[in-house]
Amino acid sequence: MTEVARVTPDLHALTGIRSGKPSFYPEYRHSAEGLRRVIHALDRISAALVRTHEGSEALVRAVVAAAADHLTARWVVFALVDGQMPDAHPRHLVLGPGGVEITDRDRIPEEVWSHVERIRAAEFTAADHVHGSRDQHVHVPITSGCTVVGSFAVWTGTEREIDATDESVLRILAGQTAAALQNCALYQRGEALLRRSERLREQARKQAEDLAERNSQLQAAQEELFAARQHQVLVDERHRIARELHDSVTQFVLSAGMQIELCRTELTDPALIERLDTAKELTRRAVEQLRSAIYALSDDEHGEKTLPAMLERLPDVHMPEDLRVDVRIGGNPVPLPAQAEQSLFRVAGEALFNTAVHAEATRAEVRLVYRRDRVVLTIADDGRGRPEDVRRSMRAAARAPSGEHRGMANIQARARELGGTLTLSKSRLGGLQVQVSVPLPVEDPS
Repeated sequence: MTEVARVTPDLHALTGIRSGKPSFYPEYRHSAEGLRRVIHALDRISAALVRTHEGSEALVRAVVAAAADHLTARWVVFALVDGQMPDAHPRHLVLGPGGVEITDRDRIPEEVWSHVERIRAAEFTAADHVHGSRDQHVHVPITSGCTVVGSFAVWTGTEREIDATDESVLRILAGQTAAALQNCALYQRGEALLRRSERLREQARKQAEDLAERNSQLQAAQEELFAARQHQVLVDERHRIARELHDSVTQFVLSAGMQIELCRTELTDPALIERLDTAKELTRRAVEQLRSAIYALSDDEHGEKTLPAMLERLPDVHMPEDLRVDVRIGGNPVPLPAQAEQSLFRVAGEALFNTAVHAEATRAEVRLVYRRDRVVLTIADDGRGRPEDVRRSMRAAARAPSGEHRGMANIQARARELGGTLTLSKSRLGGLQVQVSVPLPVEDPS
């Protein structure tokens, strides 16, 4: 008797069942099975509730499946009150026999579907813990604070009764589901905010880079614009000076040369004639220097400086207004040494100067032709000059140098420097034709 009294409290403390009853072992097994199911259910619940990062749909399906598994339920309903927890989806879920989700309204019993509609319509309160007949139906509200946001409802078969332990498990599930759905909503919002902040940060970075690039481009454009404005001011001023020199000073010097020539033809005193020859040579040199200055002032630093380009601009800056000059370029232009192109340009300038001073011409043609083996420069006018007279004067000037026809002698010297020849003939315009032919390739005379 003493031994029994000592053992009984130990068994009772371990199992909660008195050892003196005949039903001791069956009760123990029943209690142990219930404890196992509870532990299993809580394990399933905890596993389901940690899926907040997967979204509300995964969470809802997991907790409903946990409830169905724990109760071996025929029907399980999860539904949220309309307007509550708007971020949670799905708004309701119905699992049928075998844990299969049922979406077809016609396959859901009227009792079950009616329960879904009542939950969504907020007909249940926090105190409505319904425990149905024969312990085969239970309703547990889902609350957030003091507000009912939804409910669980479970129907089991005749072989499975719902006891107080099962209801406690559902209450735990309901309470934790509300918190988990809130956490899920916060997590999803946080994720959305994080993605948005990352997008905004990336946009800000790209905008900053774009702004920096645009600022750099703007600064470069401003610098270029400032430089262009400065350059344009200089160009405008140079062109103004060139026009003034061409329209006034050059015309005056040319007129002075013509007047000297007229006076020279009327004099017989050799001393005076010599002095007038010197004056005429000085005016010729002055005009030549003025032409060079006008061309330099009119020349665009950034423009082309090839021989064709220089010849095409020659009439605009060198000739008197009453002399019309046409420039034509033929063949395929070939780059020549810079000194050679300058020499041919000077030849054209010398010939046109002689035309303007001596020939009394109204029209002149400058033609530059690039042939396969040579470059031919031709200057023709409609003036009074004759080839034989020019040749005679050149021979006389070679024996006794004077200012007359000195320019033609310069043309001949430049042609020889380039390895070419000078030809004088009658032009089709009626006046003199000066032609310089230079073989290709042209060696640099410098």
